[in-house]
Amino acid sequence: MATVKAKYLGDLRLECTHLQSGTKIITDAPTDNNGKGEAFSPTDLCSTSLAACAMTIMGIYAKNNGIDLTGAEIEITKKMAAEPRRIAEIDVIFNMPANGYSEKEKKILERVAHTCPVHLSLHPDVKQNFVFNWQ
Repeated sequence: MATVKAKYLGDLRLECTHLQSGTKIITDAPTDNNGKGEAFSPTDLCSTSLAACAMTIMGIYAKNNGIDLTGAEIEITKKMAAEPRRIAEIDVIFNMPANGYSEKEKKILERVAHTCPVHLSLHPDVKQNFVFNWQ
């Protein structure tokens, strides 16, 4: 069974519907690739998915081990390459709240982030840079 259905709306825009929840996402081509840039581009979603997946996997570990990650914020920077046009690099900066994490917890959480399915699914040519700022 499908997970998502997408409908092309014209003008390089799609409406994507998550079938289980009914949540909708609009994608738009970026301005540097013939689009309006009025919504996430597909490559923005891919880069965002990497960060969200890593944080989710960290959250699962944290939940199972009594660690509070509430308030963590993430900054994502996508760098494109040409010939062929593709994502070349994704910088993911995790700004972690001052919750008194031990050095062991920090090390484990950083390692766990690198085990997320999106991280492991992206082509090895896509450079993935994870930076953790612990308060």
